[in-house]
Amino acid sequence: MPTQLLEEVLLAEPRGFCAGVDRAIEIVERALTRFGAPIYVRHEIVHNTYVVNDLRAKGAIFIEDLADVPPGATLVFSAHGVSQAVRQEAAERGFQVFDATCPLVTKVHVEVAKLSKEGFEFIMIGHKGHPEVEGTMGQLSEGIYLVEDTADVARVQPRSDKLAVVTQTTLSVDDAAEILAEVKRVFPHVREPKKQDICYATQNRQDAVKVLAPAVDVVIVVGSPTSSNSNRLRELAERLGTPAHMVDSAGDLRAEWFEGRRRVGLTAGASAPDILVQQVIARLRELGAVSIRKMDGVEEHVHFPLPRGLGDRSMREVAASRS
Repeated sequence: MPTQLLEEVLLAEPRGFCAGVDRAIEIVERALTRFGAPIYVRHEIVHNTYVVNDLRAKGAIFIEDLADVPPGATLVFSAHGVSQAVRQEAAERGFQVFDATCPLVTKVHVEVAKLSKEGFEFIMIGHKGHPEVEGTMGQLSEGIYLVEDTADVARVQPRSDKLAVVTQTTLSVDDAAEILAEVKRVFPHVREPKKQDICYATQNRQDAVKVLAPAVDVVIVVGSPTSSNSNRLRELAERLGTPAHMVDSAGDLRAEWFEGRRRVGLTAGASAPDILVQQVIARLRELGAVSIRKMDGVEEHVHFPLPRGLGDRSMREVAASRS
């Protein structure tokens, strides 16, 4: 019996860049245009190798320690957000700062600050060591407890009954719901956010994979290993019973992944540019795919304004000017 050959690629919708990533990259590019190279960026502006290398080639310098930034330099905070200690150090060192923190992450920071003044402590659902988690937990000097799974919840020992929960914005929606249910079981009076912290783009891309994965024989996720939301897409597809692989670029694709598999599902994390998706499609064509088809899905129309000092046009106007 002949081996079934790769024929069709189904594209998840939506996929790729979200408004927060678009805004963060635009901030670095505008700073380079307005002030010239080098522009210093604390941490990778977004978790994507291609994007970081492209901005580095244009004159961005990515650092982790503010001691590596010379006096009088222009500094950009990454989309993941930073702690209050980092903000204070940047102010003390006199840098010109542009904040590329995703507004949806900033919303979590504002919630933490507001409720902390009301005497609340916090449980944060997230991944230890992720820069967004470090930034959110760093809004307070104490009284915020990280839980990574349901088992961690029992170890939390808050000092009072006033307890609120916040969430990393790029988690698996289903995993976060499971952990939140355990938090509510152990701490029945915990205060939840008015609207869940997991961002619209993370939710939409996961919802798209839930439709995509059962319809294909293998799923490819375009995203870098450090990208939380991209990793969650791969894990979700596998949980739904479909083999899945994450690739940083088309060069990572392996022909053996597609042996005996006729239909490939393709998606991309929120920090992966469309050029990488197009390169993956080109490689899949070389491997035999003859049909490329978009699945129906949610259209995203979210745009965030740029910080003052980098131009007054909104991201919508910026996007229009590029087309």
